[in-house]
Amino acid sequence: MDADVVVVGAGPAGSAAALGALAEDPTLRVLLLDRSDFPRDKSCGDGIAPHVLTALAEVGADDVVAGWAPLTWLELSHGDVRVEGEMAREVHVVPRTVLDARLVERAVAAGAELRRHRVTSVATSPLVVSGELTAQVVVGADGAHSLVREHLLGRRREPRALALRGYAPVTAALRGRQVIRYGHRAQPSYAWAFDRGDGLVNVGYGELLPGDRPDRPSDGRLAGRGRRGNRSDGANESGATPSRRLLLEQLEELIPGAAETGGDWLGHHLPLSTWRWDQPDGPVLLAGDAAGLVNPMTGEGIYYAVATGILAGRTAARAVRLGRPGDAGTVHRREVRRLLAQHLRHTWFASRLAQSPVVVDAGISAAVRDRRVFDTLVEIGLGDGLIDRHLVAGLAGSLARRGASAVRSPG
Repeated sequence: MDADVVVVGAGPAGSAAALGALAEDPTLRVLLLDRSDFPRDKSCGDGIAPHVLTALAEVGADDVVAGWAPLTWLELSHGDVRVEGEMAREVHVVPRTVLDARLVERAVAAGAELRRHRVTSVATSPLVVSGELTAQVVVGADGAHSLVREHLLGRRREPRALALRGYAPVTAALRGRQVIRYGHRAQPSYAWAFDRGDGLVNVGYGELLPGDRPDRPSDGRLAGRGRRGNRSDGANESGATPSRRLLLEQLEELIPGAAETGGDWLGHHLPLSTWRWDQPDGPVLLAGDAAGLVNPMTGEGIYYAVATGILAGRTAARAVRLGRPGDAGTVHRREVRRLLAQHLRHTWFASRLAQSPVVVDAGISAAVRDRRVFDTLVEIGLGDGLIDRHLVAGLAGSLARRGASAVRSPG
């Protein structure tokens, strides 16, 4: 064998998988493959929830946010309906150029071999990557357009979102906070601004794509060219994929000045989590975006990537040690479902409710009245939270008040 475990993709999910495998068995031969050199940029909101660091602490890598100032203040709004407050736990905003490179460094320091390599195929019986690299277990952590996932499951129709990210100079209104502002287009659609703490703010806008077509543009590409003299396809209100210009216009409308002063724009498709998650049997495992694990309410995926990457790595190591690599898929499926199944059902249901602007307003209004609702919304959107009785009661109360107001003020 060229390696005991081959990890395809060295982003957060892949590096976490390597760390998980080597934490389980430091003697393993772990080969970490990526088509890019590090550091490299990725389209992302750059938000690192506390749940990410809790998971990384298990493998001794929770220091990857060192030197970056924490944030505790969150603003959430939809039109004139607004709530803001201090989150129960601090978050960090770390550029992916920094975060991913640090995670790769931790994986290499633990014993993984990093190799620049573009994977072209995955074959089983025997397990061979790119027609040349043999392993006992393969972990697919190669992102939203995963070749490993396509090998296992084929091209699947799934809900996807499209987001555009850039960086803009920080302003007084954005300093020291995370800002999420829902737009007027089909929900969920929102703009964000996350202060990095170094004079720049991560800004962006994203929305659910129409239909469930498995569009597969390469990373960073969007329909049209957008601002500053480049050609664009326009607003695309007819149900087509949103253009770059439309995404920038929505960002500027919701966070004035962000698009005008921002730069370094990157776009990315996100395969959103659904009601039920699956992992085939066998020696090939999936983690993070490659597993279709992205929060359908917020587009957050780093926690899922790190948590499921570590699980995949640990499972792979145990399967190798026991001489039963063919059992790895069954075990990984069980472990990921144990960790996330209930949460995924709740986020799927919440994302369906949030397609109604009335429900979005009701949720924000409930958070204004009850701090427990605010905390629940943060946990559901950033970590592994569940819909609880406080959120249910808050939504019901807000909707009842809205109904009563409509009766008192007909027309």
